[in-house]
Amino acid sequence: MDSDVIKLIESKHEVTITGGLNEFSVKFYGPKGTAYEGGVWRVRVDLPDKYPFKSPSIGFMNRIYHPNIDEASGTVCLDVINQAWTALYDLTNIFESFLPQLLTYPNPTDPLNGDAASLYLHKPDEFKLKCADYVKKYASETALAQLCGQYKGTGINDDDGDSSDSTISDFSEDETQGMEL
Repeated sequence: MDSDVIKLIESKHEVTITGGLNEFSVKFYGPKGTAYEGGVWRVRVDLPDKYPFKSPSIGFMNRIYHPNIDEASGTVCLDVINQAWTALYDLTNIFESFLPQLLTYPNPTDPLNGDAASLYLHKPDEFKLKCADYVKKYASETALAQLCGQYKGTGINDDDGDSSDSTISDFSEDETQGMEL
């Protein structure tokens, strides 16, 4: 478990520890050439006690419009994480392969968001526009700064003064002023 988290940090992913090495979030960027390009999300990761033999639980913390991601909870429907997980996989596989592939090639036949699946299948241009709108509203660096501000005082993404826990810097007050929720 520890080595997987360290490997993720060493592979240049911004990781924020929220509850020991088994609860953290990772900054994730939308893949180039997709409707999610330019987006930045905070992805929650909870590692079970039996990790890596049991798959991690992951979810998007800021909103994303995607057929296989529940808009309200951020839960991800992805076979390789939910059913086909093997101890041969690690956390870098999730952030460098599985999630980019999911955003590049949605599976509308197994949706968590039926509206997104329908739009993807029947009106792909409208789907791309709606995704881009969500990226602008909820997945910009500004929106992410707001999201991190929402968690102040909750134990999630809090700064306890020990910056050795994380590779992500805190957002300054100047960066968060003037933003609306």
